[in-house]
Amino acid sequence: MKKFLVIGNPIDHSLSPRLHNYWFKENNIDAVYEKKQVKESDIEGIISEMRNGKIDGINVTVPFKKSVIPFLDKIEIPEKTQSVNTIYIEKNKITGSNKIVGRNTDILGFKYSLEHIKYSVKGKKIFILGAGGVTPSIIYALEEMKPSTIILSNRTKEKAKNLKKLFPQLELVEWGDIKNFDMIINTTSLGLKENDKIPINYDQIGSGKFFYDVIYNPKKTNFLLEAEKRGHQIENGKMMFVYQAQEAFSLFTIAPDVWTGLKPPVNKKVLELLEND
Repeated sequence: MKKFLVIGNPIDHSLSPRLHNYWFKENNIDAVYEKKQVKESDIEGIISEMRNGKIDGINVTVPFKKSVIPFLDKIEIPEKTQSVNTIYIEKNKITGSNKIVGRNTDILGFKYSLEHIKYSVKGKKIFILGAGGVTPSIIYALEEMKPSTIILSNRTKEKAKNLKKLFPQLELVEWGDIKNFDMIINTTSLGLKENDKIPINYDQIGSGKFFYDVIYNPKKTNFLLEAEKRGHQIENGKMMFVYQAQEAFSLFTIAPDVWTGLKPPVNKKVLELLEND
């Protein structure tokens, strides 16, 4: 039986096992997908388990999307993103040796999630809250979709400045200072806990804005609830999660030359599966 994992800290909120195990069952694949809370010091050992054949693939969530990179043999990601969320085994058919490869499926996940709801960012002002592991992927995806402006605010100024080195067009503002925008994206982990609040004066924000939270569990963070109360459009990260998982599943079922690379459909059954908490 093949074994797959999602690692992170915290990890209880992750619905990855539910989704991947459903897809394994639907495609008659003898595999199991689990979640594991780890510390930074555990990462090298987890990757070693892949080398030893104990684990066949890994998804990575906060806060380890950058810290896994030094332990991989090969990374196939846009350099600017500095972020890996899918690790799989690539087998050399000639030598028979394996390589541990890192990919980024968050970029397509975010892009497809906006296409799913037919929202175009072209020419719009985008405000991003946070500078963590998924943020560079979102900025990279946004750049391809041609907004007029991308503004970013982060609690730690140094992290925001580091992102600006990678994406010079970013406009940085102080944490808590909210500029005019069309779409605002929460990429922080604020919202995973029930009492988490983001320092925004919602009543000073004009009407008709789009609030997007990369968090999908809980379904509605306080960030989204407060926006919804005021009539704004809201979207959680569920569809981004589903589409990035679809890409990851395809990579898992290609490697290491055992299967053919399956891309399972994102259909009503899948969405209903994730609604049943």
